[in-house]
Amino acid sequence: MSPSKQTILVTGGCGYIGSHTALRLLESGYKVVVLDNLSNSSYESLRRVHKLYAAYAAAHPSSSAHEDAALSVENLIPFYKVDILDKAALATVFTAHPEISAVIHFAGRKAVGESGRIPLDYYNVNISGTVNLLQVMEEFNVRKIVFSSSATVYGNPPSIPIPETSPIVASMSPYGRTKVFLEHIIKDLCVASVLKQQEYLKQSSETRDNVNYEWSAVLLRYFNPAGAHPSGIMGEDPQGIPNNLMPFLSQVAVGKLEKLSVFGKDYPTEDGTCIRDYLHVVDLAQGHVAALAKMEQEQTEGQFGCSAYNLGTGTGYSVFDMVKAFNKAVGRELPFVVTERRAGDVPNLTADPRLANEALGWKAEKTLDEMCADLWRWQRNNPNGYNDA
Repeated sequence: MSPSKQTILVTGGCGYIGSHTALRLLESGYKVVVLDNLSNSSYESLRRVHKLYAAYAAAHPSSSAHEDAALSVENLIPFYKVDILDKAALATVFTAHPEISAVIHFAGRKAVGESGRIPLDYYNVNISGTVNLLQVMEEFNVRKIVFSSSATVYGNPPSIPIPETSPIVASMSPYGRTKVFLEHIIKDLCVASVLKQQEYLKQSSETRDNVNYEWSAVLLRYFNPAGAHPSGIMGEDPQGIPNNLMPFLSQVAVGKLEKLSVFGKDYPTEDGTCIRDYLHVVDLAQGHVAALAKMEQEQTEGQFGCSAYNLGTGTGYSVFDMVKAFNKAVGRELPFVVTERRAGDVPNLTADPRLANEALGWKAEKTLDEMCADLWRWQRNNPNGYNDA
């Protein structure tokens, strides 16, 4: 099925990664439906997606985008304010859009540190909510999902860089554990669906309902998303104090926060701070489109099941490396203070991205300098995030 024929449901589509992915899906010829409970996001992000898509269409007048871009934001991107804990509300989305062919699932809580303080919320939203979604998908015969997993599933890995064959362990944070559990749940669902399909095929042709019960799933283990859309009109807009390094730094740069807290300087790394593999959000969005295309290709070849891929650059940077790079983008040194370690952090999470490079035809293209410049452009132009709209 070509992208122009497909409608993709993006859960958490008003969030940082979800909105960038929604834009990339539209640019790639897909139709998009978004659901989000707006607890840590803003509908304004979809208005920005609409604006950027119109600019894309103007630059590609011979494409189908030109006609779609004339639609209102409400018609271009149908939106539902729905919480994934509300199973009945989820069902209404699928009822309203029987054309949905696959789901990209971002919705959920996502902060390592916060998860240690409110673990039950994380287990409830991330696990119960995702099970609700999977059950509703099964009910409506939508059995293709790209799942937003995380490098945290590797815990404290035995070697760096981390391949997909590295053990999936009891992660060091409740957030990471929800991703581990959900990977197992999705894998189990895919395995069970093969058995269900085998039983179905044993039926006589007269009693079959012409449904394929096999699931296809891609688990994308991303490392550390950073940056913003190069236009400077769409980026990360966390509610409250940011939980991640780069949005925290950018808010220090615009004066919203006084100084950066560096959580620990006694890790077994060169400068004592944690090392992470930072990935531009635009590259990450393209990774989801590549995963969707791979899943479609495999299904046309009669292949179903569950695959996992690392999305990262393969290069790790310490906290101080990132501070230095962002200082360069801003043009001045930003204040910081070293504090105690944060629960759940591990010394080094750097990807081995070769499997995604080979199997998905995907590779991170943006540089660290571009990440920092794009983030600063977004924050400088929108010091209060989408509240400046």
